[in-house]
Amino acid sequence: MAVLIVNGTREEFDVDPSTPLLWVLREKLALTGTKFGCGIAQCGACTVHVDGDPIRSCNTPFSAVEGKEITTIEGLAPSSEELHPLQTAWIEHQVPQCGYCQSGQLMSAAALLASNPNPDDAAIDSAMRGNICRCGMYGRIRQAIKTSATYYEVASTSELTATAQEVSGE
Repeated sequence: MAVLIVNGTREEFDVDPSTPLLWVLREKLALTGTKFGCGIAQCGACTVHVDGDPIRSCNTPFSAVEGKEITTIEGLAPSSEELHPLQTAWIEHQVPQCGYCQSGQLMSAAALLASNPNPDDAAIDSAMRGNICRCGMYGRIRQAIKTSATYYEVASTSELTATAQEVSGE
């Protein structure tokens, strides 16, 4: 049996090692938020995180990720009652139109913000390159990422204030 940690849960599989990760997620775990778009890692609809890094799951064989930590769109939010800051910003900026690319867009954007919490336009363009939006919502996606970055700044400031208060005994 092969093992993955998917959205924080240990999962065991008996699958052909060449099976694309996308199909393991969708067919074995019924995690259908990750989409099949092109099958050649060119559209980004199948983007998930492997040990925190965005990858295209449609052409990543199961054997390449065995034993690693996988995060799908279903695991992006901190809880079932709370949205991820990107999801909140996506709604605020009315990013989704047809919605097909959204899970991949969100996963790529989340990886960007995890490594660069205050990206400029060039960083956003670089990180989002390869994520195709058939509805052309690139401007809204950029604005949502920038808005989400401000949520991170507020959260970081709040955490720093709380830490400072703890240290000072307030």
